[in-house]
Amino acid sequence: MPLYEYACDQCGQQAELLVRPGVEPKCPKCGSSKLSKLLSIVAAPSRGESSGRERDFPSRPCGPSCGCFPGGG
Repeated sequence: MPLYEYACDQCGQQAELLVRPGVEPKCPKCGSSKLSKLLSIVAAPSRGESSGRERDFPSRPCGPSCGCFPGGG
């Protein structure tokens, strides 16, 4: 079952929800089915050899609020 991130259009709650086929997701806070799917980062296994750090972190910071490089990179 896919895991998606949603924001409730009614109360603003954000949540990760498992979405089962044929079942409409609902807000865990208010129960509304008026949800907007959020764009999220996909985690995928790396192929090829690396020392490990390259696999865990991008080659450059994504931005100041990203958190990929705690302490400034």
